[in-house]
Amino acid sequence: MTLVPIAAPNFDVDVDLRYATADNFTGKPVYANAQAWLHADAANALARAIELAAGLGLRFKIFDAFRPSEAQWALWNFRPDPDFLADPRRGSPHSRGVAVDLTLIDGTTGAELDMGTGFDAFTTQSYHGDTTVGRDAQRNRHILLGVMSAAGWDFYRREWWHYQLFDSRRYPVLSDSVLAAGQAGGLMAKP
Repeated sequence: MTLVPIAAPNFDVDVDLRYATADNFTGKPVYANAQAWLHADAANALARAIELAAGLGLRFKIFDAFRPSEAQWALWNFRPDPDFLADPRRGSPHSRGVAVDLTLIDGTTGAELDMGTGFDAFTTQSYHGDTTVGRDAQRNRHILLGVMSAAGWDFYRREWWHYQLFDSRRYPVLSDSVLAAGQAGGLMAKP
């Protein structure tokens, strides 16, 4: 299995990998590898979403992608909240390399579009269908949902930023150990 690096020039996205920094709800970095990776199937779906967003003059900022099982445990141990975090015993779509957390940005200025809450705001205002956020935020969430859905992504109703491949459980849970010495185009996951 190949994990594909999500970075320029192959992917026209900004990457702000929050769990590689202290700018996340734990207040400290939880990733040993500070790069965004996705399973090849998810990378292909992201490439399609990038193309669709570009047609609207928009781009993506990636907050999270592949999340090793060790990191999922660190997040769960800090805040075991099943409404916003997958129980690591069941496995997260992130830990399978088939989920991405992202927002839309203006394709010219790079400014984030208003989504009503920040990334990882663990409140009901983060729900896709929440109507207490402003109209612009609701519209922007609908645009994000439309682009990602058209590109083949499923959504998690409690997090406007979270998208995953359908039938994500068919992919295995992966740990930091899958990131072996790389080759051009991706890192090979150990069997």
